[in-house]
Amino acid sequence: MAGLTLTHFNPVGFDGPVPDTLHVGADGILRAAPEPGAETLDCKGSWLSPGWADLHVHVWHGGTDISVRADQGGLAHGVTAMADAGSAGEANFHGLREYVLDRQPETIRAFLNIGSIGLVACNRVSELIDMRSIDVDRTLKVIEDNRDVICGIKVRASGVIVGAWGITPLRIGKRVAEIAGLPVMVHVGEMPPTLDEVLSVLTPGDVVTHCFNGKQGGSIADTPQLMAMAKQLAAAGVLMDIGHGGASFSFRVARQAIGEGLKPYSISTDLHLRNVHGPVYDLATTVSKVLGSGLGFDDCVRAIGAHPRAFLKLESTAKPGARADFTLFDLVDCDETVRDSGGDTMRLTRMFEPRLAILGTHRVEARRVAPEGVNA
Repeated sequence: MAGLTLTHFNPVGFDGPVPDTLHVGADGILRAAPEPGAETLDCKGSWLSPGWADLHVHVWHGGTDISVRADQGGLAHGVTAMADAGSAGEANFHGLREYVLDRQPETIRAFLNIGSIGLVACNRVSELIDMRSIDVDRTLKVIEDNRDVICGIKVRASGVIVGAWGITPLRIGKRVAEIAGLPVMVHVGEMPPTLDEVLSVLTPGDVVTHCFNGKQGGSIADTPQLMAMAKQLAAAGVLMDIGHGGASFSFRVARQAIGEGLKPYSISTDLHLRNVHGPVYDLATTVSKVLGSGLGFDDCVRAIGAHPRAFLKLESTAKPGARADFTLFDLVDCDETVRDSGGDTMRLTRMFEPRLAILGTHRVEARRVAPEGVNA
């Protein structure tokens, strides 16, 4: 593949300055000058950002009954990096690594589920029934053997998963994460445990996914005290992640939280088989919903770019010598009605539309997954 020179783009969301023209070598590495024979791509004023990163997906297809194929949320939709959020536990992580992480062109990391079986039969067979569900020694061994790809511990701390076991699995997961020197990502939702119990376990660097869910008894919007607690934790460095999913994003809660100054650190899809055909579809649609809920454009771009990339230890620069890692996109006018996880609707007038994903030597035309009857 020949080298590539990018011209006439509008940079957004980078850490540091970006030159007016970018040169990508045939090896996928950024150069200070064009290579002989390089192709020129006129970006025609489109936005260019660091490659989009989705911090919460489920891509262990075939290893769980809920996961999509990574291609369904990857380069073809503008996403160059993602993190599988607990599809695999210690007992089956080797399969996730061999058949997904090591084979996909996208940069994929993983949160290791504290439950040994992960999401093999998601919400039908709980991964956190009792202490027999967790093997601390084996979990720590898997982390040590896979430190290059494991980015944290995942704990689903909601009643449908933990039942009467309550807060204990999260406390165990947090301790394992501390021993391993990793953050924990906690799924919040139905009681038990109560949300304030969950939030009290977390420390800076940990992630609250489904942060703007609308489930009564499990939402930060339930009481002023819980909203204040969430804002205090976010200010202290606990990371709020959208994690839209099929049941975990509310326009009402998002508008309230953003209006009160609580911005999400990252915007993610929680993409899986039960929401990929709606209401989630993809990251572009998800970030457009958050934009429509009141988060500013620049904040939205950082929440799908520099922020989750930093969590995954990926740079968001355009320096010569770095691997090319970009998403080219437009923010277009539209008139489209979208749904949150509870069925409430919003009329969007602006939509993120990915055009091209560039990752090393991979250059993939990208587009949003349009709902049936809508032209993307």
